[in-house]
Amino acid sequence: MPDADELVADALAAVRGTDVRQAERQLDRLMVGTGAADGATAVDAALRRRLVRGLGQLWPRGWQPVDVHRITGRRLDARAARLVRDALAAQRREQAGPVPDWWDDQLRGLTAEGRDDDHDLLAAWTAAEGLDRVDALRAAIDVLALVESLPPIAVLRPPPGSTGAAAPRVAGTGRSGSPMLDRVRALLAKAESTTFPAEAEALTGKAQELIARHSIDEALLAAGAERGDLPGGVRLGTETPYAGAKALLVQEVAAANRCEAVWSDDLGFTTVLGWPADLVAVELLYTSLLVQATAAMLRGRTERRPGSGRRTKVWDESFLNAFALRIGERLRAATEAADQAAVETTGSERLLPVLAARGEAVQERLGTLFPGVTRHRLSVRDAEGWSSGTSAADRAALDVGGGKRPRQVPGRP
Repeated sequence: MPDADELVADALAAVRGTDVRQAERQLDRLMVGTGAADGATAVDAALRRRLVRGLGQLWPRGWQPVDVHRITGRRLDARAARLVRDALAAQRREQAGPVPDWWDDQLRGLTAEGRDDDHDLLAAWTAAEGLDRVDALRAAIDVLALVESLPPIAVLRPPPGSTGAAAPRVAGTGRSGSPMLDRVRALLAKAESTTFPAEAEALTGKAQELIARHSIDEALLAAGAERGDLPGGVRLGTETPYAGAKALLVQEVAAANRCEAVWSDDLGFTTVLGWPADLVAVELLYTSLLVQATAAMLRGRTERRPGSGRRTKVWDESFLNAFALRIGERLRAATEAADQAAVETTGSERLLPVLAARGEAVQERLGTLFPGVTRHRLSVRDAEGWSSGTSAADRAALDVGGGKRPRQVPGRP
């Protein structure tokens, strides 16, 4: 009888192929196990070892825990994502070398605390999900096949184990609990919950004003410290439905906050590059505006003319695209107003060179990580949805601006 590692390898090879019957035969062999009394336990241990090893090999290839968790849920299901979450905790226990604090923050955000002894990972997950043995093995093999097939992506921050020259210093994401950011979060939460567009506009406008001022303060403060950091980056989920509209919204919010954005449609996320305070701004605003846009879209559906004849999906997409572009314009207007006010207070000779240098650094980082991005052309397929989306953006919580189509990773549709 083959050993457990061979059984897992054979099942994985069969799943990657096109012969469904062969895949089922190999799954049956996994069920039988090695033939020894502890055959099932040996198979579980082999699956765990290979999954943990596969996760560890992703980190130098640019992946982060939240990325792997997100794409597992996108391509498989929530149950598979929970297995990955548990495997991430197990992998963390075996990670060699230094592990940055932000990495552990991501794991805590996934509630991947793990157990003192996680060698029974697969059995514990199977019991928690209420699965029978065959379904658990099938799901585990699918997860393993996905993890081992993920392509290299941009390395936004030095991964665990990086030291010295191999780990260029990259600016963090500025997630400290500053009072200003707490105020912004509170304003945006109110903007999302109110049913009065004028109130939402005032609340979001105030949030953008605070964000813009904070960004300028951070830029001036950083200008006096010779650290040599590179701009950092975050990845924001832009998944179906309406992935293109979500990517456009990220692009517009990023542009208004001195960041650059690149959409990876096939991977379900948009990468945003920028300086810490600006990255936080993009995350906060995108999350809030997506909630506002979705709510406005659902209200707009009920206001459509009877018998307008266009499919709901086409109308929704046009609505969200128009919303994103108009919001982008309003956001940029707010940022420009904050810049002008800061110039009058600080002096153009001090502020403008600082902002220009930071902008150039972000552009250079974009060119290094994404050498050859392409533009994705935006088409309007429903004039009524476009008009309604523009009107909704005019009523949304802010005062801001945009116009560019989302960039995409080369070779992706």
